[in-house]
Amino acid sequence: MTVRDFGFAHLAPTESVPILEQERFPGKLIKTPNGETVIDFGQNLAGYTELRLTAKAGQKITLWHGETLDENGNFTQANYAADFRDQRPGVPQKIEYICKDGLNEYKPSFTIMGFRYARVETEIDLSDAQFTAIAVYSYMPQAGFFECGSADVNQLFHNSLWSMKSNFCDIPTDCPTRERAGWTGDAGLFAPTAVYLADCYPILRKWLGECRLAQEENGLVANIAPINDKRDQISLMLQGSAGWGDACILVPWALYQAYGDKTILKENYGMMTGWLSFCENRAKETRPRNEANPWKEFLIDTGFHWGEWLEPGHVMPEEMRKNMMEGVPDVATAYYFRSASLLSWIAEILGKPKDAARFAHIAENAKKAFRFTCTDGGKITSDRQCQYVRPIAFGLLNGEENQQAADALNELVIKNGYHLNTGFLSTPDLCQVLADYGHVDTAYRLLLQESCPGWLYAVKKGATTIWETWDGVRPDGTVHSSLNHYAYGAICGWLMGGVCGIQLEAGKLTIRPCTHPSLGWAKAKWLSPVGEIRSEWRYADHRLHFEFTVSVPAEIILPGGETHQVKAGAYSYEIFQ
Repeated sequence: MTVRDFGFAHLAPTESVPILEQERFPGKLIKTPNGETVIDFGQNLAGYTELRLTAKAGQKITLWHGETLDENGNFTQANYAADFRDQRPGVPQKIEYICKDGLNEYKPSFTIMGFRYARVETEIDLSDAQFTAIAVYSYMPQAGFFECGSADVNQLFHNSLWSMKSNFCDIPTDCPTRERAGWTGDAGLFAPTAVYLADCYPILRKWLGECRLAQEENGLVANIAPINDKRDQISLMLQGSAGWGDACILVPWALYQAYGDKTILKENYGMMTGWLSFCENRAKETRPRNEANPWKEFLIDTGFHWGEWLEPGHVMPEEMRKNMMEGVPDVATAYYFRSASLLSWIAEILGKPKDAARFAHIAENAKKAFRFTCTDGGKITSDRQCQYVRPIAFGLLNGEENQQAADALNELVIKNGYHLNTGFLSTPDLCQVLADYGHVDTAYRLLLQESCPGWLYAVKKGATTIWETWDGVRPDGTVHSSLNHYAYGAICGWLMGGVCGIQLEAGKLTIRPCTHPSLGWAKAKWLSPVGEIRSEWRYADHRLHFEFTVSVPAEIILPGGETHQVKAGAYSYEIFQ
């Protein structure tokens, strides 16, 4: 063994926040139909189990941790590809503890697992044993609070918050079980919601540093950060997906909008411009079928892209193969436009007018390239909801085209039995787009949809977190995929910013609630970077009552368009219904 003294010159303090033990959930011992002993902690979470029991020296206890019970009510780990019986390769999430004589108290160190249940293997008498699940995640005080007249929607908010807690452990991860990876796409689409739910600025800022380290010299932003340097050629081919790499711009922008601090833009400006340069070079590689596009050098129809991802009705292997062979110009070019537009605004904010003009030029031409290839003169003709949501939300349509597209989207939703049909990328904007263009009733019917695919399907199945897929537990009770993935929890951004209407854009506060009788009432509180903001509405006696509290000057816009410019303070209004 060689011992060397390196001193302290290479040590650097973390710029993030500590990872802490937080909520604790006592476990309840149950017997499953197959006779196994299982602990139910009542909440799916990321953390570990603390045990307290009396035993004899040498006795052993093994705990297998899992998110759910199977269709027969027995313990399973099948949804994330591990099997405790034959120990196939997977994620065992197993604790083995050999006891001392007498009282034993133990909890693991330097690990977390994703679980609600734990299967127990032991010969120890457990009659006096105590098992406690301890949630472990980065310090981030809850900032957003929401309640309404629907207990199921309240549970949905709870589930979204808990999936965020379960996946914000030093970096934002996709799930706490099989992958636990910092997927950029998940963070990019969820960041506008995350800033409502908790004070997560330090965690996301730290993770953006990981994104910068994972960026290639040509500007490519990896799909996962941090990432292993020993990537093989195949994994490199699957990097730089639209909607994933764009998180390097989307996340700083979401943080700037909420916190109003230019620092986050300055720190990441080099990464953002590098990514856009990568997209520029990719756009120059046009497929032969699009050669007739006058703006072909601004159309991205090459490279691998995950696309809409987990869109109902689209089989993943087939969709990935199609994306690789044909490209996804409607997604990739839309994000090229979106990122160039945001980067133009960011350059203006940072006092870089030449950059701003160049990026605005790219955005203008990417929009033309998109419209030429992906629309019929501005009209969308598709049976996929995502292909209407994204162009409207991003600003790729002009004038009345937006209303026409929103009307067509509304008809698609109605035709689909008021079920959504969107994947990761466009689901966060779905209800907002419908509500903005007069289809409030449809937006609320989507929110309150109890059958699959819909947000309340999982709630009705007893979920305590957000699932990776809409049917994580199928109607027959069989399970698959992660049951703790925050992505679809982005609907809570609409609960805070749409239903209750709290919108903060770099210090400018607007409250514009989108009300509907189906909830009866709703109220939100946001402990925002500019102070406490409250918005509450309720239907009663043929009137719609409003209560607002703002900590800074704000614009309040009531349903129907009545507008009030107010100073910091508390305000009440009512309108007849």
